Amino acid sequence: MGRAFAKVMFSEAAKRYQERYGSRTSYERMEERGPSGDALGPMEREFIARRNSFYIATVTVDGWPYMQHRGGPKGFLRVLDDRTLAFADFAGNAQYITVGDLETNDRVALFLMDYPNQARLKVIGHARVVEGGALNSADAELAAKVAVAGYSARVQRVIVVDVVAFDWNCSQHITPRWTQEEVRAVMGAQIAE
Repeated sequence: MGRAFAKVMFSEAAKRYQERYGSRTSYERMEERGPSGDALGPMEREFIARRNSFYIATVTVDGWPYMQHRGGPKGFLRVLDDRTLAFADFAGNAQYITVGDLETNDRVALFLMDYPNQARLKVIGHARVVEGGALNSADAELAAKVAVAGYSARVQRVIVVDVVAFDWNCSQHITPRWTQEEVRAVMGAQIAE
């Protein structure tokens, strides 16, 4: 666990529970001497590039948490640099809860899963919405960076996440699951389309 993630996420109440159940000492050491955990390294970049979906959590104006699935081709969530992620927000169910939430609170949490390898990455940050209708030259450059060649979904906007911290989480209770594509790669011609 990175120091940045612990600093943001370990409230006094969380620390009291850690103390009560015996994990506070080890987390305290991580907070003091662990990696910074605020800049995406090669391992995080490679993991993110292989994902074809993730979950994004926002907070409503009334304080309710909201989580939404985002999916697309592998790598549609792009690492722009070691502290910035971006993705094309494809047309969906037209509820606009996530983008509506971001108007009043820019805090987000991203949850990325790798079921076959039982791994997960949590990212917290501040997000901003770049609408497609009023693209200036910088926005056009951003749109080009997140474009997904050959994917037919309509892009409505780009969401940019400035990373505050990340954490690789325990794999203990992740049930392995595989996509059809992954099963076909292993089984070859034995699986019918």
